[in-house]
Amino acid sequence: MTDALVVAAPRESRPPSFLGTRNRGRYATGLGVGLATLYLSVLVFIPLAAVVWKSQEKGWSAFWSTVTAPEAWSTIKLTVLASLGVALINVVMGTLIAWVLVRDKFPGQRVLNALIDLPFALPTIVAGIVLITLYGVQSPINVTLAYTRPGIMVALLFVTLPFVVRTVQPVLLELDTDMEAAAASLGASRFTIFRRIVLPNLTPAILAGAALSFARAISEYGSTVLISGNIPFKTEVASVQIYNQLQSDNAAGAAAIATVLLAISLLVLFGISLVERRAVRR
Repeated sequence: MTDALVVAAPRESRPPSFLGTRNRGRYATGLGVGLATLYLSVLVFIPLAAVVWKSQEKGWSAFWSTVTAPEAWSTIKLTVLASLGVALINVVMGTLIAWVLVRDKFPGQRVLNALIDLPFALPTIVAGIVLITLYGVQSPINVTLAYTRPGIMVALLFVTLPFVVRTVQPVLLELDTDMEAAAASLGASRFTIFRRIVLPNLTPAILAGAALSFARAISEYGSTVLISGNIPFKTEVASVQIYNQLQSDNAAGAAAIATVLLAISLLVLFGISLVERRAVRR
């Protein structure tokens, strides 16, 4: 008799908090989205919009004249091509370094793993001093890269080193090696196992690291300003040209070049994002 009464307990006896849980969840989610949007607007969206607005302050004809001027266009081309080259090199070498750190065991592995993050902690101007000291005119190793385009590439590779490594490394750690063992037992070669099993799983992480490398390289200033020498039409990068425009009291011209770099970055990042989504679906 008592059991029957317990089973037939009235619905109203449920705690009031049980009702409306879904509504409170929606309210909390909406509040979080609002705060996130406000935060991003203050730090990202509004400043970017201000740069774009400043770039056309003197009209679109002045904007076009600024970005197509021989010196400005030369810096844009050099910066974009160097950034693309750096991203491609990081795809290969960053993946290789991540593979060695995860799949191999050797003395000093922990030290090497810690040094990968050094470019994150080191101020970029300090990196520039290190590079100009090592590869400058009075190089202690007799390798002179100062005031050359290869020197710019080395500086960009230094500051972008961790991106591909740190995006690929966690995926390798979580990758199930049983699939590789099964493929090997069926007679697949190491190259086939890597191409058919490992690489498809790593592709989204590799693309994400490449996108971060490109975005960092195209905006780099501190590590390149010393080793490049800022020679017009030869080693001057876009960030230095933007600084020179500001020094000449031409804020609109600086904003115009910055807007072009912003548009190129968004296009590249959007393209990589599309390829990454397709890779994830596969």
